Amino acid sequence: MQIALTIAGSDSGGGAGIQADLKTFHQFGVFGTSVVTAVTAQNTVGVRGWEALGVPLVIRQIEAVAEDLPPHAVKTGMLGTAELVDAVADTLERLALPLYVLDPVMVATSGDRLLRSDAEQRIARRLLPLATLVTPNLDEARILAGHDVRTVDDMERAGRTLVKMGAQAALVKGGHLDAADVVDVLVTAAAARRFPHRKLDTRSTHGTGCTLSAAVTAGLALGRPLELAVDDALDFVHRAIVAAPGLGHGHGPLNHFVAATRRA
Repeated sequence: MQIALTIAGSDSGGGAGIQADLKTFHQFGVFGTSVVTAVTAQNTVGVRGWEALGVPLVIRQIEAVAEDLPPHAVKTGMLGTAELVDAVADTLERLALPLYVLDPVMVATSGDRLLRSDAEQRIARRLLPLATLVTPNLDEARILAGHDVRTVDDMERAGRTLVKMGAQAALVKGGHLDAADVVDVLVTAAAARRFPHRKLDTRSTHGTGCTLSAAVTAGLALGRPLELAVDDALDFVHRAIVAAPGLGHGHGPLNHFVAATRRA
């Protein structure tokens, strides 16, 4: 059985973070391991507070997993502080962990910040050069690439910038585009591909970014080529939103019980 590792924050509401990642890994048939970087007090309405774990304990978690359950692919989500960004970057590099998906979590779906502002450019400097794939939304792409991202053409340009900055590939997510359809853009050094799909009228969007990056990580762990892993992941997230159970009073969780499929 293949193993995937998530390094991220814990969501007490169960719809995002470590909890969403492990549910997604399970659906794709990979064994999920986890490193908790922060504990949040949140639900579908918002984040009431969070605290980062200490750097030594986060490093020990990564080392413990890598020594006994070496992952075939790794993702990071919420890191919270500049100190944790540096520690995770150092440890990923030192242990040479493979197939790294960087979800540069900065703000929760509710609008609450999950990354201190002094850590934003640290992600660009330290983690982008290690990434097999980076998966920013429009705001995160703007911060990392350093220019406005308002259109699909802007998304492709931002993706190219992120690749030039060191990432092997960038998947710029278009969920916040002001348009009838959603377009996600995958950019590599060789090409760019646009993935269009209809925009869903729903409040059940909590954890979409975490779920997407986890699904790609699972696909990479299973040996899927990057473009197919991305296609599988986008399909999974779309169907999980369609089948969302409507829980909570705010931005509800996806339905992580939908089947994961491998697209040709």
